[in-house]
Amino acid sequence: MLDEIEGVIQGHRDGHGYVVRDDGETDVYLPANEMRAVLHRDRVRARIVRHDRKGRPEGRVVEIVERPAQPIIGRLLHESNVWLVAPEDKRYGQDVLIPKGATGTAKPGQVVVVELTEPPSLYGQPVGRVKEVLGEIDDPGMEIEIAVRKYGVPHEFSEPCIAMARTLPDKVRPQDRKHRVDLTDVPLVTIDGEDARDFDDAVYCEPAKVGRGKGWRLLVAIADVSHYVETGSPIDIDAYDRATSVYFPRRVIPMLPEKLSNGLCSLNPEVDRLCMVCDMLVTATGEIHAYQFYPAVMWSHARFTYTEVAAILANTRGPEAQRRKDLVPDLINLHDVYRALLKARNARGAVDFETTETQIVCDENGRIEKIVPRTRNDAHRLIEESMLAANVCSADFIQQGKHPGLYRVHEGPTPEKKDILRSYLKAMGVGMSITDEPAPAEFQKIAEAVKERPDAQQIHTMLLRSMQQAIYTPINSGHFGLAYDAYTHFTSPIRRYPDLLVHRVIKAILTKQHYTLPVLPTPGEQHEKLARRLASRVAPPGQKPKKPVATSREMQAWEAAGLHCSANERRADEASRDVEAWLKCKYMREHLGEEYGGVVSAATSFGIFVTLDQLYVEGLVHITELGGEYFKFDEARQELRGERTGIRYAIGTRVRVQVSRVDLDGRRIDFRLVREGEELELRAMKDKGVGEGGKDKRGRKAAAPRAEHSPIGSLRSAVKKAAANKGKGRRKGRP
Repeated sequence: MLDEIEGVIQGHRDGHGYVVRDDGETDVYLPANEMRAVLHRDRVRARIVRHDRKGRPEGRVVEIVERPAQPIIGRLLHESNVWLVAPEDKRYGQDVLIPKGATGTAKPGQVVVVELTEPPSLYGQPVGRVKEVLGEIDDPGMEIEIAVRKYGVPHEFSEPCIAMARTLPDKVRPQDRKHRVDLTDVPLVTIDGEDARDFDDAVYCEPAKVGRGKGWRLLVAIADVSHYVETGSPIDIDAYDRATSVYFPRRVIPMLPEKLSNGLCSLNPEVDRLCMVCDMLVTATGEIHAYQFYPAVMWSHARFTYTEVAAILANTRGPEAQRRKDLVPDLINLHDVYRALLKARNARGAVDFETTETQIVCDENGRIEKIVPRTRNDAHRLIEESMLAANVCSADFIQQGKHPGLYRVHEGPTPEKKDILRSYLKAMGVGMSITDEPAPAEFQKIAEAVKERPDAQQIHTMLLRSMQQAIYTPINSGHFGLAYDAYTHFTSPIRRYPDLLVHRVIKAILTKQHYTLPVLPTPGEQHEKLARRLASRVAPPGQKPKKPVATSREMQAWEAAGLHCSANERRADEASRDVEAWLKCKYMREHLGEEYGGVVSAATSFGIFVTLDQLYVEGLVHITELGGEYFKFDEARQELRGERTGIRYAIGTRVRVQVSRVDLDGRRIDFRLVREGEELELRAMKDKGVGEGGKDKRGRKAAAPRAEHSPIGSLRSAVKKAAANKGKGRRKGRP
């Protein structure tokens, strides 16, 4: 009897799909004809009917178990007297028919939200009605309107939440100060980016005697959101539903109403604010000797930017320092404690790879003006290390208090990822590997050892890809990347719900009470998906994965909250990436046909992904565009290699490409390879045993590859023909 499995449909833009199995086993392929009666995200029962040559399962849908209420976003079209909506998310695979009277006020070409009234069948398209009109496709901010609906991001606060926010005070009242330490005379300051609007954290540092030696007293003051957002209140329910603020270029969808996020809770300069303080004594070697938590009231003495602080630290007598004369000694103290904390970080062996993050700069109409790299300076790093220290103390405090809470857990690589990484390091001749139970320091040592190699970026990328994603869970198993035994999130309660929960737990421990989670809304599909993935992660080899059994009803509630927060963090990331991909596609439509230098950012069996210099935009060079020879994907080396010429494309390889196609709906940019580059040809010849001067290893003159058959030769021949024939005989390429 053939296997029956249950799972969720994952549609594909090319018409076929997959069943993502509940048991964590290999996805089951569904051909296009099987996808006609189902929709992306449907829960189904399927039967495995055959396996392909590589042993991959192919299935047939037996039953639709559940069809989630899912709005479909797309453009309304009027063709041959028929109204239909072409889904913006191509994973839905088929257009939705709209009866004549169900278009509402929508006009052809507009972006609309559709509610299904009839599901698809083997012989009929789905039918729906227009529920909401979003506007024209080129309206500023349309990409965000689409993304929040596509990913189910809550973007409107409930009426009870708005009503409650109106009742909150505009400033700290006398009764709010009770049982709090008065820190208004301590020169705490905020240090954030130029575009920051909500300020979660403020810092202050002074030299102090620690034990018998010198050290520092470091104060990290965090906005006391829990004072205003009571457990189970309308604001709390909306905040839990969102679980995080979502950041888009030019727009933020906040976790809390603006009155709290930018006003009452934000540590704005020169106003009294309530805060929770982590007060630490740090030794000269960066160890946290002692700490305490307490509620306080503070008065921010300045709002600094990272750029400003970096300039002051670089020149303590410069113009920036002169403007902030009184606070310069405090910044120097902060820099000193940062350097001590950095020593401790290096001693722990925490992973610290430098990666390039980018920022999209838009004009007033929401179009990309430029994409710039985010540069991290010492000001960023000193705030980062201060926040890490406070987070570690929070996790330790919860552990010592024996109270349930949410930890930020980052586990080591899975056995599969360890095997892939070992094979890769061996194939690349790194000469170092990882043990069966690797420590973070092993990864850091490899990164340090290869940093001078020309392929260092490629190796660093593979080291990063071998890591797992961090999650929120009440079961503490440490943070692998940061090399901490216990770690949590305490420092951003304005924008992250787990931090708000951590604050509540810390307050409960301080007052010798017990914090109980409210009855929270049932988590949705994202929660289920992540729960299944985590369950499969912890299954012993050879056993079918199952969800770990929680020790009590309370722990189950904390597990559910952790899964919900983790899943919504992923949802926010996906929505943000979708918007950035849309903006980049719109931007690159204006650069069709233009040529750029770039670097290979990933190699796959179907081509290479290239990130353009200066623009920081990624696109695909399909394998058919790599030249007139057969390319084979080497999984161990993570590269494509030409069988005849030996030309290799791996992460870090420099290439020159032309922008050949932009698919806005599919969020896809295609490049065409213009020139492989002489360095690739030389390296390929060297690998084939041909040295400088065209001689092989035995000193004989090597035969050059026939010009008309090598990719570079083909290009040169084409250029000659074009010059002689005025355009006739151009190389054929994809339009």
